[in-house]
Amino acid sequence: MRRHSAQLSHHPSVLPWLGTNYWSRTGGPLMWRNYDPAVVREELTILRDHGLNMTRSFFYWPDFHPEPHRIDEQLCDRFRDFLDAHEELGMGSVPTFIVGHMSGENWDPAWRGNRDLYEDVWMVGRQAWFASEMTRRFKDHPAVTGWLITNEMPGYGRIYQVDPPSSDVVTAWAQFMCQAVVAAGATQPVSLGDGAWGIEVTGKDNGFSLRDTDAYVDFVGPHVYRSDTDRPRQHYRAAFECELAAVTGKPVILEEFGVSTDTVSARNAGVYYRQTLHNSLLGGATGWMAWNNTDYDDLWEQSPYDHHPFEMHFGITDSAGRPKEPLRELAAFADVLRTVDFPRCRRTDAGAALVVPAFLEKGYPYSRPADRPLIFTSLHQGYVAARGADLPVGIVREVDGLPEDGDVQLYLLPSTRQLTTRTRRGLEQRAREGATVYLSFCSGEHPGTRGPWFHDLDGLFGVEMQLSYGVAEPIEDDELAMTFTEDFGGVRAGETLRFPVAGNEDSRAWLPVVPDGARVVATDAHGRPALLVNEIGAGRAVLATYPLEHMAARTAHVNPEQTHRLYAALAEVAGAARPVTVDTPLVSADTLVHEDGQRFLWLVSQADEELTVRPVDRLGKPLDEVTLAPYGVRVLELDTEA
Repeated sequence: MRRHSAQLSHHPSVLPWLGTNYWSRTGGPLMWRNYDPAVVREELTILRDHGLNMTRSFFYWPDFHPEPHRIDEQLCDRFRDFLDAHEELGMGSVPTFIVGHMSGENWDPAWRGNRDLYEDVWMVGRQAWFASEMTRRFKDHPAVTGWLITNEMPGYGRIYQVDPPSSDVVTAWAQFMCQAVVAAGATQPVSLGDGAWGIEVTGKDNGFSLRDTDAYVDFVGPHVYRSDTDRPRQHYRAAFECELAAVTGKPVILEEFGVSTDTVSARNAGVYYRQTLHNSLLGGATGWMAWNNTDYDDLWEQSPYDHHPFEMHFGITDSAGRPKEPLRELAAFADVLRTVDFPRCRRTDAGAALVVPAFLEKGYPYSRPADRPLIFTSLHQGYVAARGADLPVGIVREVDGLPEDGDVQLYLLPSTRQLTTRTRRGLEQRAREGATVYLSFCSGEHPGTRGPWFHDLDGLFGVEMQLSYGVAEPIEDDELAMTFTEDFGGVRAGETLRFPVAGNEDSRAWLPVVPDGARVVATDAHGRPALLVNEIGAGRAVLATYPLEHMAARTAHVNPEQTHRLYAALAEVAGAARPVTVDTPLVSADTLVHEDGQRFLWLVSQADEELTVRPVDRLGKPLDEVTLAPYGVRVLELDTEA
């Protein structure tokens, strides 16, 4: 199946977008009051000299729009000079209109009062008027390469999940705002700046639906700051969210990411940038904007820095303009993008797919929003395991239906409890046609309707399950020892894979089954079936009776855990391609292909020490040894695509 790789096409001289969110050190959000053209040019020059080609800029709304029907023309003149500075340096900028919300504080125009930003018609009209007026002023400036409506509107329009607006209201607001920009004559791509925190990505309904707003935007922009208890999972977080954000097929721009050096060491800030940049590229992102360009040590008495002091040190330069480790990583990444001619590359196709249950994004009657975190975290952990197995995976969403063309050889359903009837039947049909369908049992994290929430698990997997009504079968061991009774892919008979055991009283549960057509290929420490294969037609269904991915997702510092061995074995059994492999899960391998057929290999290390590996290509041919620094990345040329 084709993995998402959509790219922007406007303004090719500054593509792909590689830049930073920008506030000058002269004032942060108040920079337009204290605008210094010389400092701005100094700051931009440092960025340009390190390979960055653009910024995301902001109209601080209370200042630029001081009265309902008036725009501050002096500030517009300053913004015009700001754009001129970009043009002088061969850079672009993406202005953001409604700001609004920034760095842990919300700022309203003095005239807003208590008017609702989404549903008060007059208030929506004022926002649209402001966006259209600013567009008219700057749409013809050569430095403008895109537009964003807001900055993180879910944290401003109504505070996150406290009182989220409905999707139909948000979509109408988004339509009004985006069309105001287009009607004013803009030709550059436009998006919302909301952070892509809505239900299709996170499972949390904040009113912003990527599907519903798709008709009005030209790209999607995740903002990724969530933390984790496991370092590889953290390093793959942005990549995974970019994969999910590609739900509509629009280009995915990693619009915000970064770390404060008040919260991590300087070295580890560099590691995080390196991992996030390269892994998100391999996850389908085609543009990047760091948060943010500079530190603000001199603004410590100014909000938001007085009460969010760590916000002073998210900069990729310090407050004197000196490069920090993140900027050095961005410069190295820029060199890679140039070397591989990234705008003409795409991700290689995948023969394996992670199946996203519809319950992540659809509110079926009497289904529980509380089930969605389990879906997200199990998929995320499954994604990490696939990367450890060097297994390229595409994303298949149950809502959109299973692929019809037979391009998927392996369907992965990690710790999946809920499926619709249509999908359950479709998976059986795909197995009969030759695919391998893998599902690991999960009882769920809540006592209501424990066990699988789909029909005829027995028929699909060739078992008779032995569950009692309402009672979870607890896992009493602290570790699952899965011993194979026959060869399975690359796992040999007699070999034991060991998995962490975790979960709450509902989810720390296994599935008792008796084979009824399936064969047991692995047992647990008590001799009970742990992995079964049911041959169906030309393919097969594989059932793990333990929630492997869920247990790992609920375990700190767990990766690499051994689910990657199972996924590699499944790929071998299914015939799902792994173009390049290495012999350690601490280094993941993935490839991009240029439009001329040239292939590029990415090796990304999750080891905290230097490693030397010898990759093996798709034909089993060993390649040259490669040494990677701790948490290092190497990009190599391969043979042209056959």
